[in-house]
Amino acid sequence: MTTSNATAIPTPNDAPVSDTGAAGIDPSLPLRDDLIGEEPYGAPQLDVPVCLNVNENPYPLADAVVQAITRRIAQVAPTLNRYPDRDHETLRQAFCDYLERESHTSLSVGQLWAANGSNEIMLQLFQAFGGPGRTALGADPTYSMYPEYARDTFTTWTTTPRNDDFTLDVDHLVRAMHEVRPAIVMLTSPNNPTGTVLPMDALERVLAEAERVEVAGSSRPTHPIVVVDEAYVEFRDPGTPSAVSLIDRFPHLAVSRTMSKAFAFAGARVGYIAANPSVIDCLRIVRMPYHLSALTQAAALAALEHTDEQLEQVGHLRRTRQETAAWLREQTYHGKPLQVAESQSNFLLFGGSFADRTQIFDELLKRGVLIRVVGPEGWLRVCMGTEEEMATFRRSLAEVLPLVR
Repeated sequence: MTTSNATAIPTPNDAPVSDTGAAGIDPSLPLRDDLIGEEPYGAPQLDVPVCLNVNENPYPLADAVVQAITRRIAQVAPTLNRYPDRDHETLRQAFCDYLERESHTSLSVGQLWAANGSNEIMLQLFQAFGGPGRTALGADPTYSMYPEYARDTFTTWTTTPRNDDFTLDVDHLVRAMHEVRPAIVMLTSPNNPTGTVLPMDALERVLAEAERVEVAGSSRPTHPIVVVDEAYVEFRDPGTPSAVSLIDRFPHLAVSRTMSKAFAFAGARVGYIAANPSVIDCLRIVRMPYHLSALTQAAALAALEHTDEQLEQVGHLRRTRQETAAWLREQTYHGKPLQVAESQSNFLLFGGSFADRTQIFDELLKRGVLIRVVGPEGWLRVCMGTEEEMATFRRSLAEVLPLVR
């Protein structure tokens, strides 16, 4: 089990760390001591022909969706002198309708909440349930922003290792829950950066155990909240259930989602969460006033009205993932086939034995292909792009592998 003071580790292709953190910070400023030397989170944003590093949907919005967004925004534009609907109930109902269709789960408006991307949802969760003297528990490797949410809310971040195939080691996690007594158990399905799905029986066991754990740092008997981050869930294989189906059975379950990935809506910054109404009320305590703009709400409603168009590339990207995984397993590095983690997302973690993954990253970048140095040593991550982008990736990687150490 690994415990930290919630300081994220920069990945090799992030900006270099300076003595005072982000470049240009005046050392005489009273920056918090625990933030000295830190860098702003973010994958590189470089002007290259093929960007396969941030797990976006590579296909632009359909014309019908663009027109619907334009109409919706035109309708609200004259009212921008007024604050937006603080509780965005119309949008929350639209998410209820979507989840009933997508995951066959009927929820009420009181069980939904939205924010500016799932990042803000996560921060609200840590603000509401974390804090000084409290711990959040995850399973490594996992999303590299979780330690930063913990850091920013003075929450201790602790992880247990996953199995060698990146599946969740439930026994290890359960033991850690009883030892650490966390306020938050943070799980991800499909997991980032591995793409691994969390089986429902494993999740149910974690949820049942959480009901037997008393949170350390709480002034009264309380039990952990179990958060399942489903940012990439629409890319899962058909028939794979969603954690939202368990919400009515487990009052301490919260399921976070986003429109950034499958919905091709990354630039709009819309995330949402499904949970028991009591959990939603806790988030409402810490949310900023009028946090979701009228423009954001209008754009999201327009996109949800055109769900079919928004999700029409999901099946294609799923097939691209399967084809790319098969191709990667045929490639060799130092005479051995590449390893590829089993994924139900729109990205693949591959390699497993790269002696210098940064060299491979750099060589691909020279050829105009940007992927991600993330996850355990020896691995790289690539997200699925268009047919042309993936052809360039395959051609470039085939050139690079024989050249690297």
